[in-house]
Amino acid sequence: MAVLEKDVPTIRWSQRFAVKREPLAGAFFWLSAFYVVYCARPEDWIPGLKYVPLAKISGIFALLGLLMSAGKAKRGFRDLPREAGYFFGIICMLFVAAALSPVWHGGPFFKTLDFSKALIAWVLTFLVITNFARLRRIIFIQAASVAVIAVVSVLKGRDHPRLDGVIGGIYSNPNDLAFAIVLSLPFCFAFLLNTRSIPRKVAWIAPMLAMCTALFMTASRAGFIDLLVTGTVCLWLFGIKGRRIHLVLAVAVVALVVGLAAGGRLKDRFVAMSGGHLDNGANLSAYVSFEQRRFLMIKSLEGIAHYPFGIGLDNFTVYSGIWREVHVSYLQIAVEGGIGALVFYLLFFGRGFSNLKRLRQMRGSDPEINLFAGALYATLVGFVVGAFFAPEAYQYFPYFAVAYTSVLLKIAKETEQSEVSPTDSSQVQRRLRAQTRAGELASVRGVPVE
Repeated sequence: MAVLEKDVPTIRWSQRFAVKREPLAGAFFWLSAFYVVYCARPEDWIPGLKYVPLAKISGIFALLGLLMSAGKAKRGFRDLPREAGYFFGIICMLFVAAALSPVWHGGPFFKTLDFSKALIAWVLTFLVITNFARLRRIIFIQAASVAVIAVVSVLKGRDHPRLDGVIGGIYSNPNDLAFAIVLSLPFCFAFLLNTRSIPRKVAWIAPMLAMCTALFMTASRAGFIDLLVTGTVCLWLFGIKGRRIHLVLAVAVVALVVGLAAGGRLKDRFVAMSGGHLDNGANLSAYVSFEQRRFLMIKSLEGIAHYPFGIGLDNFTVYSGIWREVHVSYLQIAVEGGIGALVFYLLFFGRGFSNLKRLRQMRGSDPEINLFAGALYATLVGFVVGAFFAPEAYQYFPYFAVAYTSVLLKIAKETEQSEVSPTDSSQVQRRLRAQTRAGELASVRGVPVE
């Protein structure tokens, strides 16, 4: 007995309370840092950080973390979904367009190389985010970061017409800022509805009000149309189908109050589209902008017809002759990346909707997963419609949204397989035991076993 007790290993306190290390923890940390840097842009509003290449540092370390964990990860490059191949096809077509560009070769090449970071981040997102807790954390980073940007823009932008240039980088243009706000609002809705804590609800409601205020202050017509589409989808999914009628009424009241308080310039820009009330500089500028966009659409169609392989990323501003982008994302990717890039572009975003459809068809989905799947659906619908009115072909947020759908579907499949596999294996073992017993009985009785 003493020998037996001596042979039993004792469990140390450190082993008993040791925290189990998650796989790819280092890679996920640096991937989270990359999302913070891209979404929050701290170098643009925190003094001193603009001299530090935060995005490159976080991206490189995330990639190194993944490579060092090769063989330990649950997923590999062979598990990448079809949409990853479509994204890679877009990048390849942009490089081809840069090589064949009739305008300039060097600029489009290096800009395509810079845009390739989005593909690396996309692949890392799919490989590193292996559970819903991580996905929710990344979505939280995007939603919270854009909310912070909106608050900073409202506070610092009183003397900046349309919040133009208040924040640098991807938020420097009012239309880009409005677009980022609209694409992140459904996630804020999801976090708001996912908590029962009153302080947490207030913590989400306040920045959402700031986001709506910032959007109206940008006076972005494309952003407002996108808000109407995305908001309608959110209210249908979360309010009507989710049986939260009070949410519809609250949103209607808030939209009315914020619109009356901060939507004066936006209303004037819509009125100026008809050519009337051009008695001030702002309305005249809005009308000229509307006419320019119509001209740029025609010019982009001419470019697609003459150069089906594209003229190179960001070369349309030169090709147009007036140094402006075409305010239709589909025409933007087609004229600069070629018809092939447009085909891959449409297939890529089509896969986002396909992923969500397959997710809805799976049985036993978690309510929280369904909530964020609805937010993703609203975001994608908003982007698909808003892309007709804004030059957002190279903004990362829509690509991130498709990555979230891919990760969500993969997590649901892995969860379903983990729940089914033990049952299947036990059934197989029972069959084998039954066959073994039958064979033993047959041998005892002298019956030949086939």
